Amino acid sequence: MIHVKVEKEHAKYKKIAISGHAMYDDYGKDIVCSAASSIVTTTVNGILALDKGSLSYMISKKGISIDIKNEDATTQILIGNMVSLLKELEKNYPANIEVK
Repeated sequence: MIHVKVEKEHAKYKKIAISGHAMYDDYGKDIVCSAASSIVTTTVNGILALDKGSLSYMISKKGISIDIKNEDATTQILIGNMVSLLKELEKNYPANIEVK
């Protein structure tokens, strides 16, 4: 299962940690993992294209950890959209992804 942990402070996104594997299918064929990866990669790349200092991220064997450094409206809206898309994925595949 993919685990998404969202941390907010004063209604602002601060940190998001994503780990695990959806186990919907084999590695390389898993549509849930593919969707989650696409959502996160597109969001992170979009934010960094607008402002390289808005966030930092660390990719490891366990997953990805995203630290949101900028509380500007654009960054917060894009992170909020990412979380909403991951929650939609969770609704469709509740056995494969969990967003907290």
